[in-house]
Amino acid sequence: MPIFAFAFMGAWTTATADSQLASWFTTASGQYARVYTNTASEDSGNYVNTWSNGTETQSLPAYSGVQEIDYSSDWIYIRSTGLGFHIMGPWYLNAAKTTIFPNYPVNTKTFTRIPRTSTLTSMVTNGVASTNATGLGAIGGFVDGVAMYNSWDAYYWNGTTNVSGGGSSGYYWRRDAYVNEGVTFDPGNAHQDQSGTYHYHANPPALRYLLGDGVSYNATTDTYTENPTNLHHSPILAWVNDGHPLYGPYGYSNPTNSNSGIRRMVSGYVIRNGQNGTDNLTVTGRTNIPAWAARVFGVSSNQSGPNVSTNQPLGTYMEDNDYLGDLGQKQGVGFDLDEYNGRYCVTPDFPDGTYAYFVSIASDGTPVYPYNIGAGYYGNPTGGTVSNLTETVVTNYLGGPNATLQLSAPSVANNTVTLVWSAVQGGTYQIEASPNLTAWTNKTANITASGNTAQTSFSGNGQREFYQAVMTNLASYDTVSSSGGITSVSPTSYGRSTNFVLTIYLNSNANPAPPPTSAPVNSVTIGSNSGTSLKHVSQTEVQATFNLSGTTGPQTVSVVFPGPMGMPQNTVTYTLSNGFTVQ
Repeated sequence: MPIFAFAFMGAWTTATADSQLASWFTTASGQYARVYTNTASEDSGNYVNTWSNGTETQSLPAYSGVQEIDYSSDWIYIRSTGLGFHIMGPWYLNAAKTTIFPNYPVNTKTFTRIPRTSTLTSMVTNGVASTNATGLGAIGGFVDGVAMYNSWDAYYWNGTTNVSGGGSSGYYWRRDAYVNEGVTFDPGNAHQDQSGTYHYHANPPALRYLLGDGVSYNATTDTYTENPTNLHHSPILAWVNDGHPLYGPYGYSNPTNSNSGIRRMVSGYVIRNGQNGTDNLTVTGRTNIPAWAARVFGVSSNQSGPNVSTNQPLGTYMEDNDYLGDLGQKQGVGFDLDEYNGRYCVTPDFPDGTYAYFVSIASDGTPVYPYNIGAGYYGNPTGGTVSNLTETVVTNYLGGPNATLQLSAPSVANNTVTLVWSAVQGGTYQIEASPNLTAWTNKTANITASGNTAQTSFSGNGQREFYQAVMTNLASYDTVSSSGGITSVSPTSYGRSTNFVLTIYLNSNANPAPPPTSAPVNSVTIGSNSGTSLKHVSQTEVQATFNLSGTTGPQTVSVVFPGPMGMPQNTVTYTLSNGFTVQ
């Protein structure tokens, strides 16, 4: 079941400089997602790759983050497990960390798209802007594959008490997620809802650390600290459903001059405490929502909320903040970002200019309202979750177990050859050698991956040799695909014109369920290639021999069984889209 990587192969790079394709963080896509379940495991550094709290269960390891990127002329498609590359957790309900947060993250098998171009919807009619209000759930995706949620924690004031709401309008005093739920965030500033969707509401320091965006990490204490030294313009952290990028907190001082220096972008929002021209809600009471909220929802500002009190202190609600642009102040003088938390500017990715959102933080890294984006989209939010592909796409990236192996040049010292290659966690490898790229002999076997790499050493023979790394086995894992019926295949890639055996693992929970082992197999295909010597090894395992030809690149794997008794004219097909790469 080999997957090859030859010693003379160079590093793979993306075929395009398109920032919507190149900005995704995929470095550790072959690494299992990791969780600290409590402070004891965090203090000892003992994370787990599978977990359960009785409700959300990750029974098989899942690979971290983005696993596939496809594109067409209109859309970028992203498949992700939704699980961060950093060690997630632990999560608690209180600052003393004595009560465990009830929700755990799971592989969400997320399939989303973002538009390649954005249509603006912010326009002014009779002095009132019209926008699309952000709602509950994902409003975009961070480049590590984790979901982006808005600033709302889903609770709003109904005139009597705070209750959970399910929409984006009609709820005018909405609780601020960071203020009310921040205690439940892990060190990466994320938590998960009852569906197990791990998500960020605010500044994501763990992701920014991985991207080199002015954040330091202390592995001993599992803490992230703002470290704005040797600053550069922040990288793209996320793509919003309207097609606009979200950058980290640092941008050019002059929005149209890339030589103007770097500084932290200042939010245009301030608390309504009587300063900066705001009304003082502690004195006046929450008798009206701010102008930005009235614009977002297209309603009168005359919407009453609860009085400021110990139980409902100032800052509890998103509407406790006012936008300076509505108070006679001008964007670019004292603050940088508009009411959507963005600006039109040049960036390293868009030297000719683009509209971009920026993460808002205080100088010490504390999140500042509105955190990522404002309460409304600047553009038309045509992106979001999709159930399946309905158009022809080009696959730009395959990660995790589907990634192409990269074998570094051999290192030779005292006739000892050392090889290092990219690998996936759960993979087992062997090294083969050949003097002529035709006849291969085994050098070492049963080499297990350590994270994203594997290596081995052996004695050389004093002659010129070629080496190849071969994946011989892959442990079961939780696939990123939620449909098709095939969980995984092994190997996940192979060259043409060489016989090999492909093993296909079927999802036991597929609908319909895989037939019993006694059932024959009609066919097994990789793209246009048909397998021979078909074997139904077990109910969830099928094998076939292939000698590949034709088109290279990602291919769909299909297994076809005959239909049930009494309906021989029917068949049952299981597929895995882009599950195998012909080299």
